[in-house]
Parts: sequence; structure tokens; C-alpha cells
Amino acid sequence: MTDAPTPGTPTPGTSMPSTPPHDHVESDALAEFRLFRERMNTRILGENNLVINRFFNLDGRAYEGGVLSVKTKELLGLVASLVLRCDDCITYHIVRCAEEGVSRDEVFETMSIGLIVGGSIVIPHLRRAVDRWDETEKMRGTT
Repeated sequence: MTDAPTPGTPTPGTSMPSTPPHDHVESDALAEFRLFRERMNTRILGENNLVINRFFNLDGRAYEGGVLSVKTKELLGLVASLVLRCDDCITYHIVRCAEEGVSRDEVFETMSIGLIVGGSIVIPHLRRAVDRWDETEKMRGTT
């Protein structure tokens, strides 16, 4: 028996919701990202590797609310993703930040911390993060 969810069942933090939140339309790029992530997570978890499944489960649980709110944890995830220069991670946390109601000012202040910690090598990833944030704002009708 493993700690992993049944393949196809998203674990918090490991897959974005299967339908866009708030009844808005996803951009093509974000929809493609979500579908690929869901398909590959299902494929990976379907192998029933104990270590991988437990790690996915831990990742999901780490972003649940606790002393720190889910919103705060997603902002922290965004900083870490910028510093690590993981574009998929950045996209995931940008989308989750939007879903958690993070404001434009909050996301830009958060990204400024990632830039300071990571240095100028973060700038190309910052560009993509801003582009993804703009997509979420278009989806929500806030631009």
C-alpha cells in the first residue's frame, strides 16, 4: 500500500484543478500546462513507486494551511521557484497565487524578493513569471 492518491486524483500541490476556478476561461498556454501536468502526474503516480508517491504526497501536504496560510505558502513557493529557476514551478505557483487571491502588488513584491535572493540570472524567469501573471489577470478580467 502507498500513500499516493489513486492515479488521476489530484493531490493538493501536485496538480492544478481540472477545471479553471471561478468559471473563467484559461489561456491556451495555461490550459496546455495544466493538462500536461495532470497527465504526467497521473502517469508518474500510476507507477506506484513508494518513494515518488510519498514525495508527491509530502509536497501536497506542505502547501496546506497551517500556521502559515495557503496564500503565504504559495508566495514562498514562488520565491523558491524563481531562485531555483524552475519555469514549470513558477507557472504552477503563479496560478495558485492567483487562485488564492494574491494581488498584483503582492506578487510583484514577492518576485522582487526572488530576484534579490537569486540575482540577475533570475531575470529571464522573472519575465516569464510576469507573462504568466498577466495571463491569470486576463483570465480573471482584472486587466
